[in-house]
Amino acid sequence: MSSNESKKVFDEGAALLLVDELRGIFASGTTRSYEWRVSQLKALSKLVDDREQQIIEALRSDLCKPPLETVAYEIAMLKNSCRVALKELKHWMKPEKVKTSMTTFPSSAEIVSEPLGVVLIISAWNYPFLLSLDPVIGAIAAGNTVVLKPSEIAPATSSLLAKLLEEYMDNSSIKVVEGAVDETSALLQQKWDKIFYTGNGRVGRIVMAAAAKHLTPVVLELGGKSPVVVDSDINLRVAARRIIAGKWGCNNGQACISPDYILTTKDFAPKLIDALKTELGKFYGENPLESKDLSRIVNMNHFARLRKLLEDDKVAGKIVYGGEKDESKLRIAPTILLDAPRNSLIMKEEIFGPLLPIITVNKLEESFDVINSGTKPLAAYLFTNNKKLREQFVTTVSAGGLVVNDTTVHLATHTLPFGGVGDSGMGSYHGKFSFEAFSHKKAVLYRGFKADASVRYPPYTKTKLRLLKALIGGSILGIIRAIFGWS
Repeated sequence: MSSNESKKVFDEGAALLLVDELRGIFASGTTRSYEWRVSQLKALSKLVDDREQQIIEALRSDLCKPPLETVAYEIAMLKNSCRVALKELKHWMKPEKVKTSMTTFPSSAEIVSEPLGVVLIISAWNYPFLLSLDPVIGAIAAGNTVVLKPSEIAPATSSLLAKLLEEYMDNSSIKVVEGAVDETSALLQQKWDKIFYTGNGRVGRIVMAAAAKHLTPVVLELGGKSPVVVDSDINLRVAARRIIAGKWGCNNGQACISPDYILTTKDFAPKLIDALKTELGKFYGENPLESKDLSRIVNMNHFARLRKLLEDDKVAGKIVYGGEKDESKLRIAPTILLDAPRNSLIMKEEIFGPLLPIITVNKLEESFDVINSGTKPLAAYLFTNNKKLREQFVTTVSAGGLVVNDTTVHLATHTLPFGGVGDSGMGSYHGKFSFEAFSHKKAVLYRGFKADASVRYPPYTKTKLRLLKALIGGSILGIIRAIFGWS
């Protein structure tokens, strides 16, 4: 939609007209062609190249996000997604030949990936550029028509997305709807062929309930309390830097896969805290509230939410580093808490900010029980050189994704599916998984008119029954026995 159109009232009637229009475009077959898909992926890649500075400025306006974070974690990752899709698309679209069984002999079979149709993508505010357009790449590559609903909590990026997609993309097939709750509600009332939502569990439940009315499949990219288990037999300086990069270097903790809390032994915790303090001082200086390398808290509501977590009586006196706040600038310094009680507010909900509790255990293996006693996180991290501990971690911890000896970097590996499990979401994307998220795997079986065996037709006899059972079982010896009537 153009900026003028987006200022008009977008209600349920407007949403219905929009979906009907896109359904007509999809029915025409325009988006199914390889040429259209490639043209749109190239246009998206050009958009990113041409307008990099505008994107940086929009994210600076919405989140005070450091340009390096924008370039590395939003722009570069999006360009890489486009590159992978353009390189692999022909292969992804090609029907996959599969074997057939004796039951249908002679025959051949294949799996055909077909686009689902008209899809809705509802994006998040914390990585508003990447999390809007990365799913769009998958939807385009799969051959769908698309409606993108960016987050109103990042208004500068939302406005820029509406403007740029209108300028660079096929406006008949790819639409942007700006707005807040009313506009999102109007969109959710419609029948879609898939809904892709990135955000929190509370809204995720609303999206899923709306989708259920139309039996619409959903991908929910949510979050959770992503733990970091830290062993003592490690390179402590490197581990501290990688934890900091994943926590405060990712939008100041406002990321779905940011480390949410640390688990380590009572004996090792003081050493870990000292290492984190040293590296945080190097990265953000003596007054981190003034650092240009830390994003601000997105808005007053989230600032108040984080302040409430810190002001909980149960964590009073637990702060061992940081804690400084500047409400006028919506800034909170990197903050470490030691031994926050498991029943405190900060340990009950996803933090989504610059606060990092450290929970201590007697033996590191107890950490896995702590993790598994809560809801399944989107990510879980382990720092260790112990092979047995690593294997136990991979075997026993259920999370959307696991990383050993680093944090968050699995997000950049397009050969891995990215998504949650349980309360942290359902479905996955990135690379080929994005293409598959917006495709239907259609089973196709080919037969000729020869070898039309009478065994499947009435009148049914004991011989036919034996033969059918043998055919379905796939036993050549059984078939021979059935034919000759051998027991």
